[in-house]
Amino acid sequence: MTEYTDHHGPEGLRIRGTVVVVPGRGETRATYGRFGRRLAADAYRVRVVDAPDIDADDLPGSLDRLGTRLAEAVEGTAAEAGVVHPVVLVGADSGAAAVAALLSRTKAPSPSAAWWPDAVVLAGLPGHTATTVGEWDDELDVRTSCPAHRGTLTDDSQVRRGSLDEALPGPLLTAAYESEAGVPALLLIGDADPLADHDALARAAKSLPRARLSIVQGAHHDVLNDLQHRSVAAETVTFLETLRNELVPVVAVESSAW
Repeated sequence: MTEYTDHHGPEGLRIRGTVVVVPGRGETRATYGRFGRRLAADAYRVRVVDAPDIDADDLPGSLDRLGTRLAEAVEGTAAEAGVVHPVVLVGADSGAAAVAALLSRTKAPSPSAAWWPDAVVLAGLPGHTATTVGEWDDELDVRTSCPAHRGTLTDDSQVRRGSLDEALPGPLLTAAYESEAGVPALLLIGDADPLADHDALARAAKSLPRARLSIVQGAHHDVLNDLQHRSVAAETVTFLETLRNELVPVVAVESSAW
């Protein structure tokens, strides 16, 4: 089995950037197949890595290992012209917490370090409050109401059922919410996500110099893969395109009746 799952853009189109996806608790690389294909269709180079292994007794070591894996993943996408920027890390659930915590504790390397992200997308960042999810059907209800995504999770024998009952280490979440990473950040959360702390997310977004908090109506915890996945992918691509335009929105609404 390969270390990564890759999604390439349409043949003949110039690559517009590099996206590395970090899954969350219980998820596999296959969980993000649909999301990866959609971003790749817009000519982004997408690579999905394995979910981070977070050791509560060795949090610094866990984050160091994630940093090494991300560096290898990004550098492994390089073609003759090198790694295509912008480089964007997309984390979900524990992947989002680990990415935010990693950037919080890691001093930005030299500009020549190709793996250091130009921006991050943090999706479904969980709150500190532990939640008992219950049986598999209950966990699916927490994760998503999308029939296709429910089927993807259920049919994947490598998905760890009950993983959302595994509380994330408090210091990891504290580091994620108090992150002072200076890169632009898009925070995505569903308004029907029972694991989210919306107030804490709002404070975190306001504390960051260049952050956008987007609330997805009706979405559950797996906000990248719920019923609204098309709109969420579009919001992500809009962020990527805005990032390429020095954070100036490409489209500005002058007048609208809705």
